[in-house]
Amino acid sequence: MSGDLPTKRDYRATIFLPQTDLPMRAGLPQKEPEWLEAWEKSALYQSLRDAGRDRPRFTLHDGPPYANGDIHIGHAMNKILKDVIVRAYQMTGHDAPYVPGWDCHGLPIEWKVEEAYRKKGKNKDEVDPVEFRKECRAFAAKWIDRQRTQFKRLGILGNWDNPYTTMAYEAEARIVQELLKFAMSGALYRGSKPVMWSPVEKTALAEAEVEYHDHSSTQIDVAFPIIKTDIEALSTAKVVIWTTTPWTIPANRAICFGPDIDYVLVEADELSDGALIKRGTRFLVAEALLSAFAQRASITVHGVVERYRGADLANTVCAHPWRGRGYEFDVPLLPGDHVTVDAGTGFVHTAPSHGEDDFIVGQKFGIEVPMTVGGDGRYYDHMPLVAGDHVYKVGDKICDLLAENHALWGKSTFVHSYPHSWRSKAPLIFRNTPQWFISMETNGLREKALAGIEQVRWIPARGKNRIRGMVSDRPDWVISRQRAWGVPITVFANPVTGEILQDDAVNARIVAAVREEGADAWFAGDPKRFLGSDHNPDDWEAITDILDVWFDSGSTHSFVLEEREELNWPASLYLEGSDQHRGWFQSSLLEACGTRGRPPYEAVLTHGFTLDADGRKMSKSAGTGLSPQDIVDQYGADILRLWVVSTDYFEDVRIGKEIIKGQVDAYRKIRNTLRFLLGNLAGFEESERLPIDQMPELEQWVLHRMAELDALVRDKINGFDFNPYFQALYQFCIVELSALYFDIRKDALYCDAKDSVRRRAARTVLDLLFYRLTSWLAPILVFTTEEVWQARFGVDAKSVHLQQFPETSASWRNPDLAEKWTKIRAIRRVVTGALEVERREKRIGSSLQAAPKLYIDDLELMAALDGLDLAEICITSSVEVIVGRGPDEAWRLDDVPHVAVLVEQASGEKCQRCWVVSEEVGADAANPDICNRCAKTVQAPGCGAA
Repeated sequence: MSGDLPTKRDYRATIFLPQTDLPMRAGLPQKEPEWLEAWEKSALYQSLRDAGRDRPRFTLHDGPPYANGDIHIGHAMNKILKDVIVRAYQMTGHDAPYVPGWDCHGLPIEWKVEEAYRKKGKNKDEVDPVEFRKECRAFAAKWIDRQRTQFKRLGILGNWDNPYTTMAYEAEARIVQELLKFAMSGALYRGSKPVMWSPVEKTALAEAEVEYHDHSSTQIDVAFPIIKTDIEALSTAKVVIWTTTPWTIPANRAICFGPDIDYVLVEADELSDGALIKRGTRFLVAEALLSAFAQRASITVHGVVERYRGADLANTVCAHPWRGRGYEFDVPLLPGDHVTVDAGTGFVHTAPSHGEDDFIVGQKFGIEVPMTVGGDGRYYDHMPLVAGDHVYKVGDKICDLLAENHALWGKSTFVHSYPHSWRSKAPLIFRNTPQWFISMETNGLREKALAGIEQVRWIPARGKNRIRGMVSDRPDWVISRQRAWGVPITVFANPVTGEILQDDAVNARIVAAVREEGADAWFAGDPKRFLGSDHNPDDWEAITDILDVWFDSGSTHSFVLEEREELNWPASLYLEGSDQHRGWFQSSLLEACGTRGRPPYEAVLTHGFTLDADGRKMSKSAGTGLSPQDIVDQYGADILRLWVVSTDYFEDVRIGKEIIKGQVDAYRKIRNTLRFLLGNLAGFEESERLPIDQMPELEQWVLHRMAELDALVRDKINGFDFNPYFQALYQFCIVELSALYFDIRKDALYCDAKDSVRRRAARTVLDLLFYRLTSWLAPILVFTTEEVWQARFGVDAKSVHLQQFPETSASWRNPDLAEKWTKIRAIRRVVTGALEVERREKRIGSSLQAAPKLYIDDLELMAALDGLDLAEICITSSVEVIVGRGPDEAWRLDDVPHVAVLVEQASGEKCQRCWVVSEEVGADAANPDICNRCAKTVQAPGCGAA
């Protein structure tokens, strides 16, 4: 009997199955280097410059990283974000060059070279300065090459063959030239002020080179005896100060009070064991801090004798606690706006040599600013009692000396945030030392900078207030460092008067020598070669201090933006981490405003810092570090690039192994979307293209969404905000395309006749989608989109990165249709939910086995279904729409009222070609196992079974 059974026909050859060579598995770590090599061979960067020659210029000026180690994840985020922005501008009608650069001078590099000396037991000071500088130059060059390779591996496209470096001779010459502009304008001067100083590195540090850590200090309460006063009751009293820096006591020259603070004259009546104060002693403290001080001083009972306002204490003078032991000067009480009652005693110990507020008070009232501590952190020999002692180790000795004079009334440990060097990690000190400054007031630099800030577009907007506050309050710019590696301060000063030599001819000879020989010329040459015959070398001192590296990088606009033909001044955009409000953004602002009267940038974008998955600072030693090289080697650079745009990078961002795995999953979904497009566009010809007005509603809705996305991505590019840009594309791919449009149209693409309107419409839309998705994603997934592009057009096709975003017609927008399809998608969601229940209960397998009954009791929802094949949209064999609420047991969703679904089994037989269950199956005697649609299709021209 079995031989009499009809043989089922194989219809696979009649189905238009997807065809693509793009593999499902990306293999990015292996393939990406091949793309890099191909781009280099084809000179892609130069092709982009040629293509953009007549377009509007967009210039992103690269903030230079230090050339002193492998790149870290923060570097990777910064460079990838720059690359995404530059590529996006290039693909939206601009010429967007990218010239990378490196900061090569200064402490980070010098410190590394010194470390090598220390390991060999050598002292860097014993080496010829020019030889030492050559080693620093070689060290920087080595790391430039290494970092360049690492940046290129991330897919960063730029002028890597001709980057800028601050140690190039031409760059050093321009830095010198910029410095001399300040010298000639009178803004450069040598002064003596307390600056942040590293005794370990023996140099001043900029604020940007400082990091703050918790530090245990010795806090002390010190009594200063009053020796002059207008108030009789105070004649035998003592003023109590509180400090966490006992080593500054030898530099004390005044005590500050708050004019509006309430003070009390107190007598110590009862003391606990161990108290350092004597019973019956009278002292002055702020009333608000009396209780806290009494506890520190072990005073158990005390009485208030008198009350005073701070202003009453004018004309009061104290003696230094060590009077009679070399500290014979008076210590006046002075009003200070910086005095508060947040901690201490309400009286501020004032050492003008070792604090900014202290120095300001000293200048205001003519108080001496003594030279107390040398560059190595030791007191000068002329300092009584402490000569030769190191400030880090003198604390106990200071306390003992105060106790000997009965001036130490309290001593304990105090943990607080304290400045440390970002290189040596050692605590810093404020130290009065001769330095070179650029005045914020001479020539109105502060006003120019504040006015310039108002001209700039700050992204995010809060950056404007941040930098404005910093510039408003900042002191004069300290530009000198006591180091060996960097651009020297190439000026001559009169050793007696301090006057700077202002001579254009001398300056021209200096600049010419540096341009020819590099900055080493200043150290290697005889000063006569610069001074010429008009000046006696004996009358002038050649300054050997080194320029702060922030002046170097702040001058890059002059020798990068102004000198390179492919760039513009001012830059369209500066982009760095938020710490650069204090660093590069500000030094560039001050340098350009001081020499050109305006900022060197039109817009400034700041991103946050990279943290580990738990929100902690990245640390290799703590096991929370994650290197970009490891991520690229395991997953590929496109995954790391995807992570950057998936974050809200205006805030601090997190990264960890699980977070990266999430990006791998997102990448897989995007790649599958692109594979679907490729597979179903195989053999697409222009003759298939269907006019938009002939397309079904579903295709017109997809066109509407493309038009919306086109507007969104262009707007977000303008705002440099690629997180919503990417999220919109990602959701479009996985929710609206893969889970909806592709899901619905698979049947038409696979099973419709080759020339059916529905299939032609779908293929036309897939073609339009392909061009848009590949171009929109190209700035982000630089390798994948190139692979997808060539998978469709061949290896000889022009790079996807040479394309422009396709123009999208405004006529594609159809808000009314979009509103209608919002309702349809809501209805479909209820049906899909009901089908999932049936599938979970194993009452159906495929959704095509179902014939849902759809109950709707809302006329607007009913109207939305007019003219639509709901079975096609819900991917079921049939759908019966019934007006009414539906039975209680029907499936419902709370957020879609008025819709209910009962799922029933579809009646009929399963079509062996399209799998629809239909009573039509068997109606065609020639094709008894397929439905009428399929029977007609297999007979049509172009069908594999025809």
